[in-house]
Amino acid sequence: MIRRIKSIGIPPGVWICPSANGHIQATGLDARRRKQYRYHPKWRELREQNKYEHVMQFAAALPAVRARVASDMTLEGLPRDKVLATIVSLLEKTLIRVGNAEYAEKNKSYGLTTMRHRHVEIGHGMLRFDFTGKSGKQWKLQVEDRRIANIAKRCAEIPGHELFKYLDDDGEARTVDSGEVNAYIKEVTKQDFTAKDVRTWAATVLAALALSGFRKYDSEAEAKRNVVAAIERVAKQLGNTPAICRKSYVHPEILSAYMSGDLVNMLDAKISQKFKRQYAKLTSDEIMVLAFLHKRLRALKPEA
Repeated sequence: MIRRIKSIGIPPGVWICPSANGHIQATGLDARRRKQYRYHPKWRELREQNKYEHVMQFAAALPAVRARVASDMTLEGLPRDKVLATIVSLLEKTLIRVGNAEYAEKNKSYGLTTMRHRHVEIGHGMLRFDFTGKSGKQWKLQVEDRRIANIAKRCAEIPGHELFKYLDDDGEARTVDSGEVNAYIKEVTKQDFTAKDVRTWAATVLAALALSGFRKYDSEAEAKRNVVAAIERVAKQLGNTPAICRKSYVHPEILSAYMSGDLVNMLDAKISQKFKRQYAKLTSDEIMVLAFLHKRLRALKPEA
C-alpha cells in the first residue's frame, strides 16, 4: 500500500491515512494554504446523526442561555461577559456567523467577533450592518434593540479597528474571538455547545415554518420544488448556499417528514401540557418544532 501511495506522486502537504477505517482518510492544503480534511463516509454519517441529536439537546438548554445573556447584558461597565452576551444575543437575532480572525485577515470576510467599525452604523436604538461574510456573501440588515445598540456604541468608543471590545480588570481594552464566545456558551450550558448550534437550531425551526406554508402538494415533483424553495429561503437568512444549508443545518427529518406528507399534520398535532410546561421558555414555534422532532424520532425508533 505504501509503495502504491508513493508511486502516485502525492504533492507535498498531503497526508493519506494508512488505515482504510480511519475516520480522517486524508488531509491537504487548498489554494489558499488552508488545511482541508477528507473523512470516512461512515464516520461522517455517524457524526451527522449525533449532530442532530445534539441540536435537540441544545434547544432544551437554550432558555438557560437566553436567561444568562439577558442578565449579563445588564452588568455594570463593559466587562467581558457583557460583551460576549451581546454577541450571543446578536447571533440569535441576526444569524451572522461568529467570525474567524484568519478569514478576516486572508479573505476579508467578517463575522460578529471580527466586525470592524466601518461595517456597522449605530443609531438611536438600532444597528445597521453592511459587510462581506464568508464565501463573499454580502450582508445588509438592521437590528432594532436599544440595549444592544447602547452596548455596541460603548464598545465602538474604545480605540481599535474591531467593533466588539471589553475592558479587563485593569481597565485595558481587549478584543474577543470565536473561542471565547463558544467557551461562554459551554460555560452557561455546561455542555459541548457552540455558536454553530445556535444557527443549526434556528435553521431547523425556520425550515419547518417555511415548509408548513406549503401545506398541500399534488405530486412528488411539486413537493421537491417546495423543499427547494424553503431551503433557499433559510439559506438566504443564514448566508449559506442552499446545498450547505440543507446538508449541515436543517434537521433531515424536517425534510423527510414533509416529503412523506407527515410534517404539516405532525406540526399541527396537539402538544401535551406537560411538554409545554417543560419547554415553556422557548418560543411557541420552537416548542412546536421540538415536539415534532421528539414525536418523529420516537415513531422511527425500532421497537425493542
